[in-house]
Amino acid sequence: MAILYALAARGTVVLAEFSSTTTNASAIAKQILEKVPGNNDSNVSYSQDRYVFHVKRTDGLTVLCMAEENAGRRIPFAFLEDIHQRFVRTYGRAVHTALAYAMNDEFSRVLSQQIEYYSNDPNADRINRIQGELSQVRDVMIDNIDKVLDRGERLELLVDKTATMQGNTFRFRKQARRFRSTVWWRNCKLTFLLILLLLVIIYIGVAFLCHGPTLPSCI
Repeated sequence: MAILYALAARGTVVLAEFSSTTTNASAIAKQILEKVPGNNDSNVSYSQDRYVFHVKRTDGLTVLCMAEENAGRRIPFAFLEDIHQRFVRTYGRAVHTALAYAMNDEFSRVLSQQIEYYSNDPNADRINRIQGELSQVRDVMIDNIDKVLDRGERLELLVDKTATMQGNTFRFRKQARRFRSTVWWRNCKLTFLLILLLLVIIYIGVAFLCHGPTLPSCI
């Protein structure tokens, strides 16, 4: 089993704890709570023989676990992050005023279940690995954006280029409408001239037939 003991505390006040085996982990954990430096958020680890105590402090709440040395750091700190979120979600602001072991009866069962999960279920490590890969992708994306900005390729320039393209498109459409209008009027004029020419030809033909020498009946 990778994780053997866990607790949640406010400062040096233990609010809930659970141990899966008989050890002196509780006594050592309380000593660590007294010696964790400062009040700032931190993630630290302390070695004790073949065990390691991992500590996560966030917003005044400290969660701690004792794990076997070969468990590494990824699984224990993923466990601590999970415990921190569950504890805050369950008790909210009561965390800041609760008495020692006020949440122990209820939350020790949660600690027991999550210790079992993170110690024995292979899906726990698979989920943590996927989360780590997603974090790496996020970091790469941020790094790429920083490189673009370092090269001076500002977003304002992209906006300006887009606006220029839109302006060019508008002018092209306006010119196309003007060209179609010109062609339409030209076709109208040409059609009018053709009709006028046809009428003149018809008039001349009728006049010639009526007044020509071969048609005396028209005189």
